[in-house]
Amino acid sequence: MAKPDGRAAGLARTFGYAGGLLPGLLFAGALAVISVQLEPLTTQAALAVLGRKITITAPVIALLAGMVLHPVADRPAFTVGTTFAIKKVLRWAIALFGLKIALADILGLGLGAAVMVIVAMAATLVSGVVFARVFGRGDLFGAIAGGAVAVCGASAALATASVLPHYKNRESDTAFVAITVNILATIAMIAYPALCDLLGFDQRTTGIFLGATIHDVAQVVGAGYAVSDTAGDIATVVKLFRVFLLLPVVLGVGWWFSSQGGDAHQAKVPVPVFAIMFLVFVVINSSGAVPPPVKAALVEASRWGLLIAIAALGLNTSLGTILRVGPRHLLVVAGATAVIFVIPLVWLLAVR
Repeated sequence: MAKPDGRAAGLARTFGYAGGLLPGLLFAGALAVISVQLEPLTTQAALAVLGRKITITAPVIALLAGMVLHPVADRPAFTVGTTFAIKKVLRWAIALFGLKIALADILGLGLGAAVMVIVAMAATLVSGVVFARVFGRGDLFGAIAGGAVAVCGASAALATASVLPHYKNRESDTAFVAITVNILATIAMIAYPALCDLLGFDQRTTGIFLGATIHDVAQVVGAGYAVSDTAGDIATVVKLFRVFLLLPVVLGVGWWFSSQGGDAHQAKVPVPVFAIMFLVFVVINSSGAVPPPVKAALVEASRWGLLIAIAALGLNTSLGTILRVGPRHLLVVAGATAVIFVIPLVWLLAVR
């Protein structure tokens, strides 16, 4: 009997691997589609019950639904694909997210606002680890919490976790942070515009404050445009500046934890290619070289990739593990949130 040549065997292995990914990817993809369909229904329900528009965003719906379905997904037929989504799909989705950011918009913020945002983000990232030590949680959890609060919520939590050393509860910790920051961001979306009005902030200052302090992009947009178009535009640019800084955050976290306990010059520093590609796509977008239809398609692919990865994270996370986390995890996230609230507030009050 003739033996199959090497090329045929390689193709067979490739198709076999791809086939193994499909069940988990399709499961996560189905949850992503359902979450998008359910998102507007949450707004309608909140309006009917509470009399105001409050949206449970699609990523949170996908994450929670995934955790509920974890007992079904917790088998090798699915975990191969869901793990691939968390590790690979997520990274390309974040890289493509760079196409939403233009360097000109960031430069338009002005030096003072940019410095304030950088200082607040750096302090928040460090405070995550500090609060984790104060409340008896691990440094790795503190880094995930600090990164999520400093940058952009759930997506940053996953990106930060991806460059950390693996530890037992990493996925449940990441899911907890993703849920908690979204809840806090929703509260901020309602409360912060009223605070800005009480303090007499003008529209520009209000936009800067909202963009610098609220965790998730969706809630920043909701809060900003609830005030005015001017406040919404400025808040969105400030928030996207924070997203742009995902690159140094991920590089810094990866370097710090790889160099702990040894010579930093000899430590193996992870190079997150997706973070580098994120910056590349920012530059490409700034050049205007990408035709609008292509850009729109890639940005949409990024959005769906993030949703699928977050749904996969939920499917890989036990709801029971989340419920056993305890209040000290919450205090870490709340502490980091307080830091990124106080620094911009004091800064803007001082310079107005």
